[in-house]
Amino acid sequence: MERTKDLNANPRVRKAIVLIFLFHLIGLVGFYLPILQPLFYQLVPWHLLVMLVIIGYSHRTMNQDFWVFVGMISLIGFAAEWVGVNKGWLFGNYTYGETLGTKLDGIPLTIGVVWFLLIYSTGVLMQYSRIKYVLIRVIIGAAIMVGLDVLIEPIAVRFDYWHWANNIIPDKNYICWFFLSVFMLFIFEIFRFKKQSIVGIVLLAMQFVFFTALHFLK
Repeated sequence: MERTKDLNANPRVRKAIVLIFLFHLIGLVGFYLPILQPLFYQLVPWHLLVMLVIIGYSHRTMNQDFWVFVGMISLIGFAAEWVGVNKGWLFGNYTYGETLGTKLDGIPLTIGVVWFLLIYSTGVLMQYSRIKYVLIRVIIGAAIMVGLDVLIEPIAVRFDYWHWANNIIPDKNYICWFFLSVFMLFIFEIFRFKKQSIVGIVLLAMQFVFFTALHFLK
């Protein structure tokens, strides 16, 4: 089985999975305990960068396409968020808080990394699904992205990631998330690099676990 080979043949994969699990477990404790929350809010941007490094580390070999893909998705994600915040054409009426770190024109510099991590992880999951048709993979992947956003939204507001006007999340947000995800996942399909690292799937699963847990840990 290819999945077993991925774990056995590449020790980096095992280390990456352990690190992803530990970082999210520690983060969950930090977000849950009020005394630790101010510190862990400040660590969120660094956590995202560490996840990016871990994804890169888990690849035994990385060709130029991988890093071009990282840069492209990060730039598209940042640009989309800039349009959303400053023009209101995408997502809805919202502003970013302080948790995601330093901002440029109202947009956290780390938001591009967020988009890359989610698109990469979802794309890898769809590759593992062995679904034959690209369009079906992309549509299902985009639906998964929207499902994760539904889970994240209340937590994001609670922990000062971002805030919606009148505390109302518009349907437009989820529609834009879906179509932007479709676009980015098509880009994922075009690029040529190893796309079946189980590390991406573990990272995506941990997002669902992490934000689901925060719904219950109040």
